[in-house]
Amino acid sequence: DNAFHLYRLSNSVNFVQHLMQLEGIDHVAMGVRDIERSAKWYIDVLGFKRLHDGMWNGVPTFIGKGNTGIALFPANQEPKTSAHREIRMLHLAFRANRKNFRAAQQELNKHGIKFEFQDHEIAHSIYFRDPDGHQLEITTYEVD
Repeated sequence: DNAFHLYRLSNSVNFVQHLMQLEGIDHVAMGVRDIERSAKWYIDVLGFKRLHDGMWNGVPTFIGKGNTGIALFPANQEPKTSAHREIRMLHLAFRANRKNFRAAQQELNKHGIKFEFQDHEIAHSIYFRDPDGHQLEITTYEVD
């Protein structure tokens, strides 16, 4: 159906102007073992706030900061066979300016959360895990 492929070509062969203009990612849905524990961790450690509190009987529980939202769902507890391969999100990255990148490292240290620093030449990043093992990243493009 062509309704899903509407676009208009401009004078340039390399330029396609899409009729659909997305603003960005609204939220990421994550499966967690304990929704309340995870919400508290994101609030206490990363400074998130509860969003849409009291909706949907708490499933999902939405938390967010700025334009970034995370929907916390109860994880499927069924064991997977060793032959099962998941296609999954590798990590969730948050952007910060240099000052807040340094402050994030102090905050993680304060909470006893280990992190790994990586120099990506155009950016610096720290990687760490939430209570369910999801890998998180805080990155800054303001490198010295």
